[in-house]
Amino acid sequence: MSSNTQEDNLPAPTFEGRLKLETFMFNGDTAAGGPRRSPRFSATPSAETATPPVAAPARASRGPSKRKAPGDDNNNANDNGDTDTTLKPPSKSTPKSPFKSPSKRARQSATYAPPSTYAHLPLLPDAIAPNLLVLFIGLNPGIQTARTGHAYAHPSNRFWHLLHSSGVTPRRCSPTEDRRMPALYSLGLTNIVARPSRNGAELSRAEMDAGVAILEAKVRRWRPEAVCVVGKSIWESLWRVRHGRGIKPAEFRYGWQGPEENMGVLGEGVVVQAEEEVEEGVVYSPDWKGARLFVASSTSGLAATLSAKQKEEIWKQLGDWVVERRVDRAAAAGSGVGGAAAATSAATPPRVGEVDCEPTPERR
Repeated sequence: MSSNTQEDNLPAPTFEGRLKLETFMFNGDTAAGGPRRSPRFSATPSAETATPPVAAPARASRGPSKRKAPGDDNNNANDNGDTDTTLKPPSKSTPKSPFKSPSKRARQSATYAPPSTYAHLPLLPDAIAPNLLVLFIGLNPGIQTARTGHAYAHPSNRFWHLLHSSGVTPRRCSPTEDRRMPALYSLGLTNIVARPSRNGAELSRAEMDAGVAILEAKVRRWRPEAVCVVGKSIWESLWRVRHGRGIKPAEFRYGWQGPEENMGVLGEGVVVQAEEEVEEGVVYSPDWKGARLFVASSTSGLAATLSAKQKEEIWKQLGDWVVERRVDRAAAAGSGVGGAAAATSAATPPRVGEVDCEPTPERR
C-alpha cells in the first residue's frame, strides 16, 4: 500500500538549499571568490602602496607651569641692576608653534617700555652737593624707589648693606637717608637714566647712551673726587659713547679704572669752567684732571653673576679708599673724622627742592 505523502516525495533538505547562499555572494568587479569586505574599505590602498601612519602629536602636559610672578621683576636699578635680559631666537631645528608657552609670555614683560608706561610715577631727585668724596651712579629708579621717593629702596637691594660692610659708611644707613648722604658722609647719588621702570630691560640702549653726556656735565659741575658706577651695564654705556664701540670682555674689569677714563674732564684746551656749570661752594681748580672712576658690581637682588663674597671684595676696594680719604680730610681740617664731615655739611646748604629727612631711630 502506497502511503507516501507529498512530503515524502520532496528531496532531502540541504544546508545550501535552505539558505541559498548564492544570493548573498559578492558579485562585484573584483576577483570573485574572495571574502566579503565592507564598502568603507573599498577606497583603502593596498598594503604594498599604503603610506605609514602619522603619529598623533603628544598632548601637552597639564601639570603646573613655572610661570614667573609679575612681582619678580620689581627690583631695578636703584632697585635692580644687571641681569641677562637678552631674548634668544628659537632654535632652527624646532618648528615654530602659533601658541606661546607660559615661559615665553613671561619673558615678554622684560622688553622695552616707553616712558609713558610709568609716566604716573614721580622722578627721583639727585642727592648732590659740593666736596663729595664719591658720586654713585645708578641705572634708573625702580618701581619701589619711585613710589617711596628714596634711592635703592627695594628690600632685596644690597646697596645700603654694601656701603656699610665695605667701610664707605661707618654704619648701616636707610633709604630714607638718601638725601642727607652728602651732608652726612660726603656721598652723592644720581642715575644715568632719570625715568623709572620695572627693570633695566625696559630701557633702550639709546636713552642710556644719551645719559652719558648728562653725567659728564654733572661731574664737571660738582667735581667729586671719585665716581662709582653701580653696575656693569652703566660702564658699558660710558664705554660705548667714549670709544664708539662696545667693550670687549678682555677690556672689562671691576674696580678702579685708569686715569684716561676719569669723568668730567674739561675739553682739550679748555681751562675755564662754563658759566652754566658753576655751583656755589665748589672749588674749580684749573689743574683738576677729572674724577676717578670705580666700576662696582650691581647691588640688585636679581644680579646673581657674582657671589656675595665677590661683591664684598669689589666694594671693599672702594671702602678702603674712602676710609683713607676721610683720614686725609680730617688731618687737613685739623679735627676728627666727624668734625671733617660736619665742616663739609655746614658749608653745604641743601639744594633747592631737596627735603632733609628727620633723624632715624638709629640716630635719636
